[in-house]
Parts: sequence; C-alpha cells; structure tokens
Amino acid sequence: MGKLSEGIYGSFEGKVGPVVGSSWKGIPYIKSAYKKRTEKVSGKEMANRNKFAMAQAWLKPLLPFVRQGFKGYTETVEGYSAAKSYLLLNCFTGVAPNISINPSLMKVSYGDLPLSVNIKVKQGKSGLLQFTWNKAAVKSAGAQDQVMLLAYDVDNKIAYYNLTGQFRSVGSDVLVIDTTPGRTYQLYLAFSAADRSRQSDSIYLGASKV
Repeated sequence: MGKLSEGIYGSFEGKVGPVVGSSWKGIPYIKSAYKKRTEKVSGKEMANRNKFAMAQAWLKPLLPFVRQGFKGYTETVEGYSAAKSYLLLNCFTGVAPNISINPSLMKVSYGDLPLSVNIKVKQGKSGLLQFTWNKAAVKSAGAQDQVMLLAYDVDNKIAYYNLTGQFRSVGSDVLVIDTTPGRTYQLYLAFSAADRSRQSDSIYLGASKV
C-alpha cells in the first residue's frame, strides 16, 4: 500500500499496483515493481555483471574517500555511485572477459577547485610518503584548502588516506603506510575547500613499491 506524502495531488511512497514510489534528496521517483526474472542471462549481460562486480570491489576500500571526493558530482548522483559511474566509463582496459582496471585512469576526486602546481611525492623512511606542492596562491582557490591524500594497495584491498590533511599554504604533508615488502601503492592527491563546499579533481602520482 502506498502513502500520500503531500496530499492527493502530490507524490507517493510505497507500492501501488505495478509501480513503486520513492524519493531521493527530495526528488520523487516512480519505478516498476520488482519482477522475478525467468529468461536466461546472456553472455553480454554476464560480462556487464562481472564488470560491475570488479568496479564495486575496487572501490570498496575507498568508500570514505570517494564520498568526499565525488560530493556534488551531479544534482542526483554523488559519492560512491558517482565514483563507480566514472570508473565504469573511463577506467577499464582490454576486451571482455580479459578486462582490468587501470589505476592511472581513475579519479578518486572530481570537482572544479583548482589543484596546486608542481605536485610530487617521494617515499621516505619508516613508511612515510612525502607529498609536496607549490604553496603559492592559486586563483579561485583558498590558502586554507586542505589536501586529500591516498595510497591504495589494490592487490590487498588496503587503503591509507587522509581527508583533512595540511593546508594548501603549507606546501607539504606526509602519509603513513604499511611497509611490508612486496606491496605496491597507487598514489593520488586532491584538495578540499575549507568549508567542504567543493573539491578538486584528483591527480594520479604513479605507483610506489615498498
């Protein structure tokens, strides 16, 4: 049974006959009620399912990061859903079933806040990654913007990150990682506005082997 949330002329929530009413961020939606599938899954459909599963597994360790990084992606899609959409559209290489995700093609943050210039990273002692950037002022960016750092060991599904790092005006920050021999980390950097109203695109800084 459906529920009229705004009177007889408004939207509804719940199931009414063959349709289901719901809303997201105040926007009402109507969709068909679920029907159990009876026909056989095609090869193309199975390939798409596998692709979706790979994307979900790749993003799972990054959930807190992409929630911030893809905030406000569109009016209706943001966070994890937006990151998955970007990954599916831009980051797969190869031909099914021999496909893989290329970390260098992925953005873990998406937005119009400018990056700083001359962004670099180097591996120091005791599991420290030293990130640096030009701390000079950037047009339409703030000195109090905070850096977002990510080191992602894809093979072991382990991510080390900081969403509220040093201010842009500082020019450097460090991230502590596990130095177990054999690990390889995919490295990314982005900036978030001090009031969290927007963020920059991320920049991929290559792979670092321990």
